[in-house]
Amino acid sequence: MNTVQPIRDQEVLADIKNHLKQTNSRNYIMFLIGINTGFRISDILRLRVRDVLGSHISIREKKTRKEKRALITDELKRALQEFVKGKSPHEYLIKSREGVNRPISREMAYKIMRDIGDEFGLSEMGCHTLRKTFGYIFYNVTTNKDIGLLMNYLNHASPQITLRYIGMAQDTLDTALKRHRA
Repeated sequence: MNTVQPIRDQEVLADIKNHLKQTNSRNYIMFLIGINTGFRISDILRLRVRDVLGSHISIREKKTRKEKRALITDELKRALQEFVKGKSPHEYLIKSREGVNRPISREMAYKIMRDIGDEFGLSEMGCHTLRKTFGYIFYNVTTNKDIGLLMNYLNHASPQITLRYIGMAQDTLDTALKRHRA
């Protein structure tokens, strides 16, 4: 299995969002939910319209069976309001074009993410990139870099696991290697 990375560059992230917003609203919503909630793709694909109508998105994680609740950010709220107009509450949010009311498959979500990676020159891109990007942004924008809070949110066993997961361990190593003079 290939390791995927978070999207670290804010300009690239903005470019991807703009591209998806203009080309495919379903994929744009999937991407936004992922980078704004840190949910796994398996949980995002199970969301229905009714699940995103309030101030938070509440789920029971498929993998851990734990309850998780994420605040809907202003950017995500605006996009969701536009996206769900005219849709029934029971409809899947990330709906497949095949069948009556089915979500896209994990395989299709992966293909979408790989296509985005190809479009933007990101070779280490997959479904987990969304969750890792959420963690990377969360860690870097919180004023006290609260790794404990992020570790708990992502259900990790240690701060070291979380730092490695969001790419900070590699970033720290890269910085140290750049400073090293032989």
